[in-house]
Amino acid sequence: MPGPLLSASTLRLAAVLLVGVGIAGCSSTSERMRGALNAITPYKVEVVQGNFISKEQVEALKTGMSRQQVREILGTPLLTDVFHANRWDYVFTIRRQGVEPQQRRLTVFFDGDTLARFSGDPMPSEQEFVAQLDTRKRSGKVPELQASEDQLKKFSPGPAAPARNQAVPSATQPLPPSYPPLESR
Repeated sequence: MPGPLLSASTLRLAAVLLVGVGIAGCSSTSERMRGALNAITPYKVEVVQGNFISKEQVEALKTGMSRQQVREILGTPLLTDVFHANRWDYVFTIRRQGVEPQQRRLTVFFDGDTLARFSGDPMPSEQEFVAQLDTRKRSGKVPELQASEDQLKKFSPGPAAPARNQAVPSATQPLPPSYPPLESR
């Protein structure tokens, strides 16, 4: 009976070398994976809270208005406090991926049922707000929207050819003098 091909110490040395090579390979692979994962950003949910209030809405507010009139212009306040019944707080926050978070406040003060005063952050107009939300990158290059005469000639209609599956009217198939009514009488 022949003896063992490899001794126990040789097997241990081979196992240690294989583990070492495996660890070395994993470290370079893990560095590449870590770099790839840092390049990928996770999706962040858009968070919008409160009522957007535009500059036009603030300009429509006049002292002496009733609470109902203010509510029709600005909407329902985000915060109403039992301890401060004569104060409404309108807070608007938006968080979007790739855009700085925005927060705006407007506080409306009442004297009884009439608007006494209001104060808050400067509000953007509706157009300014929409422009801030649009994060698409613009190329700056506007395509030409007119076609030249040569380009139009490419699409000029030629002689009409019948479609393959349609029957060509011939002299043997006269057209009906009138069509039947669509509805029965």
